[in-house]
Amino acid sequence: MPQEIQAGTILIKKSQLFGLESEPYFGSWSVVRALDGFALDSQVLAAGWQFFFMGAEVKVMFLGALGAKKINNAFRRILGKMRGHDFNCIEVTEIIAKRFLGVPYTTVSAHSRHIQQSV
Repeated sequence: MPQEIQAGTILIKKSQLFGLESEPYFGSWSVVRALDGFALDSQVLAAGWQFFFMGAEVKVMFLGALGAKKINNAFRRILGKMRGHDFNCIEVTEIIAKRFLGVPYTTVSAHSRHIQQSV
């Protein structure tokens, strides 16, 4: 499992598309290496496919210090909130660590995205 997911990270279900380099992350999800959303979008468009946002941003919050295990749990919760939607990519848009009355907490935001051959 990768050490840490960061803002701009793309997770994809079928990473064999377009010969993308990826690293397994969780279940059928893989982290696309060396590409952010813009670079992946241009690569997908060059192949004649479409890469688009599916819906609103999904946010989850957790208490405690930022860590790889907590980010993994946040990703699972984000997937749970997106259940029932048909998508094959997730783009992590924000990871913000803050404190309230001295208690650390983190908010993780993501968008569901989809790659398909035609509109």
